[in-house]
Amino acid sequence: MFKSNYFKIFMKLNGVTFGKNLNLFGVPVIFKKSGSVLKIGDNCSIKSSFLSNLVGLSQRTIIVTRTKEAKIEIGNNVGISGATIYARKGISIGDNTLIGGNVKILDNDFHPIELEARNRDDKDMIRSKEVIIGKSCFIGCNALILKGTRIGDGSVVGAGSVVSGKFGSGVIIAGNPARVIKNI
Repeated sequence: MFKSNYFKIFMKLNGVTFGKNLNLFGVPVIFKKSGSVLKIGDNCSIKSSFLSNLVGLSQRTIIVTRTKEAKIEIGNNVGISGATIYARKGISIGDNTLIGGNVKILDNDFHPIELEARNRDDKDMIRSKEVIIGKSCFIGCNALILKGTRIGDGSVVGAGSVVSGKFGSGVIIAGNPARVIKNI
């Protein structure tokens, strides 16, 4: 808790907005690029220490806005365990959603797809598309949520799934590539 309180001061100095009762287990990496938006709602828990989630976390939680246009909005009562949430454009996570151990949520390709742009390391050529995860969802451990994905309220993503596309509310999504396998 001692380190967590100091880290909350760093978050405020960096312009990260967070609500009441933010619980940090271990010290996450939370960084906001100047001009971007990074908001965390009330009653959220962010787990970053090895024993804070017994599924076995392979890293600390990382939440980063990488461009001044980026926006990450995390709702109320959200739990995150050793996940990476990395935005160049926008990521929205609804209230009461649980993000399992080692999940990756990425709204971009990290590098340009085109060979010449990649060789030049042209950051302007990195493709990005907003990710929206609805309310009361559960994202199973080691899932990968790719750019442009939309997951409806109350849906579940199976462990280890690679998710890309639009999915309705109240469904179970699993596989690689992920698909709807059942209505809840």
